[in-house]
Amino acid sequence: MFRLSDLFIFLAVAISFALSSYLWFNGYREQGLFTALWVPSILAFGIYVKVSALLARSE
Repeated sequence: MFRLSDLFIFLAVAISFALSSYLWFNGYREQGLFTALWVPSILAFGIYVKVSALLARSE
């Protein structure tokens, strides 16, 4: 199931996506693209944390 840390990661992704969409559609296209790059970075960080926790538990 989802843990609290997973929910924080998803919340950060949702905020980043919403902010990038807002910037893009209000004419700040470069800032919107920059902010959109945060989404995969945050997801990759979340995957790293999840895998690290799973490996630490299995040892």
